[in-house]
Amino acid sequence: MNEKYRIDTLENQKFLKEMRENLLAFGRQFPSETGASYYLGDDGAPWKERPRETWITSRMAHVYSIGCLLSVEGCGELADSALKGLLGELSDKKNGGWYSGVTAEQGILPDKQCYAHAFVILAASSALLAKRPHAKELLDEALALYDLRFWNEEEGLACDTWNTEFTVLSDYRGLNANMHSVEAFLAVADAAGNETYRVRAGRIIDHVIGWASENDWRIPEHFTKDWKADLDCNKENPADPFKPYGATPGHGIEWARLITQWALSTYGESDEAAPYLDAAEQLYQRAVFDAWQADGAPGIVYTTDWNGEPVVHDRMHWTLAEAVNTSSVLYRVTEKEEYAEDYAEFMEYLDRKVLDHKNGSWFHQLDQSNHLIGTVWPGKSDLYHAFQATLIPYLPADISIAKAVEQGYAE
Repeated sequence: MNEKYRIDTLENQKFLKEMRENLLAFGRQFPSETGASYYLGDDGAPWKERPRETWITSRMAHVYSIGCLLSVEGCGELADSALKGLLGELSDKKNGGWYSGVTAEQGILPDKQCYAHAFVILAASSALLAKRPHAKELLDEALALYDLRFWNEEEGLACDTWNTEFTVLSDYRGLNANMHSVEAFLAVADAAGNETYRVRAGRIIDHVIGWASENDWRIPEHFTKDWKADLDCNKENPADPFKPYGATPGHGIEWARLITQWALSTYGESDEAAPYLDAAEQLYQRAVFDAWQADGAPGIVYTTDWNGEPVVHDRMHWTLAEAVNTSSVLYRVTEKEEYAEDYAEFMEYLDRKVLDHKNGSWFHQLDQSNHLIGTVWPGKSDLYHAFQATLIPYLPADISIAKAVEQGYAE
């Protein structure tokens, strides 16, 4: 196998660095005049007819804040543009919080999403470390709103969706928003030193491990308002981009990395961390066993049923990014060669099938035969997953990405 796919080779480090630089160059056309992020097309040109959404704008603020920490020219100004959008047109000055997005005609996308608000927190945390103007203001506002509207202290979990005015709360509860809340909470704890949020992340994680361990390590994604698993949710619409039916192996892989980060940042290498690291391995191994080359072709299938059989065979780029991340993290933590072997396989597949060598960035959706399609994710909306996968393999497993970069762990 080519040395550029193997972890800890100079060739692999160079490969990731080149990808990272190319991604930062690819995304530079994202800012609208008001700062909010355009959805990017196949060649990086903005699709101005699509809504400018809060979650995408937050991700761009996060990525370019890290670019700023890496001393990449122009990234500070791009991060500031995204922050301008979050502090401006995407912010609901009347009802509080952030709109899901604004349309090309300046209309408002309805509802207030926990998912989007978690990304605002992540963006503000990274911008704070990058010393961007108004980052502290944004972070304080985002945390106050999240604590008021989304966090349930009694349950130790977050709700999912309000109406725009924060007067009607949806009965739906979901783990995708809680997963990105864990990510945001760990970032806040590292960036601002507020350990309350690390404790909250652990409470969410305890729930997830409990549900997964009772379900053969396939994580239930969708729940009722009483947190009863709804295993048939969206059975008639299995490829939904945010609420797909069945198990989402990519999320099992992503949870494994976040659980590892939380456990090590909370307990270090003590015995108390061991059950969480074991759970992380179980989640990763189940997901990879179910989803990697599950239908005879390379790639990670989007979803499976509750017996591990593929339902949606499409390959989403973010699942591969998380597989790269988590295989490298588990290799660092356990020193088991199987994870280094997985990492090399994932990197080879990335280079041969998912990396767009002509236009830049990664193809966001491939079909079962690894041909480009766009039924769920047309274009190349943002940089977040791909960009993080160029950094995490060489960062400490117990620190959030932006904090690790700020501390000088990345070149």
